[in-house]
Amino acid sequence: MKVLTTTGGQQIFKIIPREYATTATLLITDDQTNVTKSYANINPTVSVNHLKITQTFNPVLVEGHFYNMVLKNSSNKIIYKDRIFCTAQGIDQAQDQEYTINSGVYTSDTSYDNDFIIL
Repeated sequence: MKVLTTTGGQQIFKIIPREYATTATLLITDDQTNVTKSYANINPTVSVNHLKITQTFNPVLVEGHFYNMVLKNSSNKIIYKDRIFCTAQGIDQAQDQEYTINSGVYTSDTSYDNDFIIL
């Protein structure tokens, strides 16, 4: 699963496809609305053993939505399938910043001390 953001700017992600292509079409289907958006003539670049895709999503991806992603080569053959989750939260596994469904909804109260008396 790829995790992308709600930004209107370019987003970069890497994939390992069935075959490498220099021209491709990216199809993204929203699970909740079942609307498919096609991004034709994208030019992925080969980076070591990955295809690096740089794409601007217009309209922007919606917070909390799941998407199905299909990448097709120039002969319309499917070379990659995956899921996308869109979030505005900062996620960085190297810094232990993980996605939490309760972000901004639940706050813990730390105004009390945790002292107790045993009799």
